[in-house]
Amino acid sequence: MDISIYFNPLPVDVDFPLNSLGSFTRFYTEASFPDLEGVQIAVVGVEEGRGSLNNQGCEHAPDIVRDYFYGLYHHSEEIQIADLGNIQKGATKEDTYFALTEVTEFLAKKNILALIIGGGQDLTVANYKGYEKLEQTVNLAVIDNRFNIGKPDIPMSAGAYLNKIILHQPNYLFNASVLGFQTYFVSPQDRQLMNDLFFDVYRLGGIQQDITRAEPIVRNADIVSVDVSAIRNADFKANANTTPNGFYAEQICQIMRYAGMSDKLTSLGIYEYNPQLDTNKKMSAQLIAQMLWCVVDGYANRKKDFPIGTKENYIKYRIHIENTEHELVFYKSDKSERWWMEIPYPPHERVRFERHHLVPCNYQDYLDASKNHIPDLWWKTYQKLQY
Repeated sequence: MDISIYFNPLPVDVDFPLNSLGSFTRFYTEASFPDLEGVQIAVVGVEEGRGSLNNQGCEHAPDIVRDYFYGLYHHSEEIQIADLGNIQKGATKEDTYFALTEVTEFLAKKNILALIIGGGQDLTVANYKGYEKLEQTVNLAVIDNRFNIGKPDIPMSAGAYLNKIILHQPNYLFNASVLGFQTYFVSPQDRQLMNDLFFDVYRLGGIQQDITRAEPIVRNADIVSVDVSAIRNADFKANANTTPNGFYAEQICQIMRYAGMSDKLTSLGIYEYNPQLDTNKKMSAQLIAQMLWCVVDGYANRKKDFPIGTKENYIKYRIHIENTEHELVFYKSDKSERWWMEIPYPPHERVRFERHHLVPCNYQDYLDASKNHIPDLWWKTYQKLQY
């Protein structure tokens, strides 16, 4: 597949500082499309904002973010990055979706982490569809202050896209998580729907009390989708839908680093940045550049300790839950001290769900089990595997 047909080249004529990200990056220029041999991370700009909700102008985001991203210093010479340029805006937004789907599929097959700079968050659906031909289930983690589920019979937009993923056939979504939602923006019906589907939702306050709670959530994700309106307005003004509450700048950067460290993550998109509203020295663009830097830094510090195959380098803990037939099994990595839970599933589903047999968790889940309480994460995963 020649994915270069979907991209416009970049006017790169800057001498980047030594050891900056720009000096380590292969760019698509008028001269040539970058060779992807040995590349671990690919930057993909998408100039598509027609599906954005009350935030017109976000299609101009990619090049503004690049201005700040590539000047940041790189601390791992082993990480090779390619910038593929910007996906051409199609005659319709569906044309752009198709192009992004083709690109994410191509990169996933090559095991290259795609960093997508949108554009509206409805592009998440196109990103998700890129996994359809991989014949595996995937997990999606969304960082947002709302669910954006929408009704099945209304056109897709950034405010109504999650239902298009949930209802897509064939269905290969194993789990969806929403981090940082604010209850007053979520209807009781949507909250109940997420619970009925055994999906994981985490309130902003709960994550802010202990930011490490976000780590196992994004560690379990193949796809991460970030709506920058999840960041509080005081720290991010370049979005028409920001609100007084939200993640602090340093918190969203920490979550991005957690995401980059995940051995499972194969695509991450940051959406809804609107340069037209970024009037204070482009501070919001600078924050997105630092968020992307944190993903790259996390990638450079991956431990490659997902417990598959032999588990000789893990400490195994068994806890029997009283008055039940369940024995909970935990693994702790010697490399990173991160935790996983083992979830039983029906034998006939083994092939389909093998990647989800071990679920990332944290130390608190182990402590809860040791007090004879089955963690909610265990129950939700167990229910999904059974049905």
